[in-house]
Amino acid sequence: MIDQRRAEDYAREWVEAWNAHDLDRIMAHYDDDVVFTSPFVAEVTGGADGTIEGAASLRPYFTAALARSPDLHFADVSVLVGASSVCLLYRTVRGLRAAEVMVVDEGRVRRVYAHYAPAAGS
Repeated sequence: MIDQRRAEDYAREWVEAWNAHDLDRIMAHYDDDVVFTSPFVAEVTGGADGTIEGAASLRPYFTAALARSPDLHFADVSVLVGASSVCLLYRTVRGLRAAEVMVVDEGRVRRVYAHYAPAAGS
């Protein structure tokens, strides 16, 4: 079971890693067998289903994403807690609102579902 404090600590480190563009710190959050699904996957890789399987495949995707968005910065982070997952709500590139549901097992993310919407009023 994940508690609010643990989820907030995790989210803080995750956001700091992304905002520092520190790929090794970012990847430390993900299990070797992670399954990552995002509409940006199709945009960056051309993969039609939007899914990447495994940390070895996720690393080059994150590398490309960071290169495409040198001004990437996550802000206005909210943390929601589930029984075995964390949902991070935040503002990201292009002014998008984001929600990432991360299924966590033994402190590492095993599954991610990323969702995006235009900023309110856009």
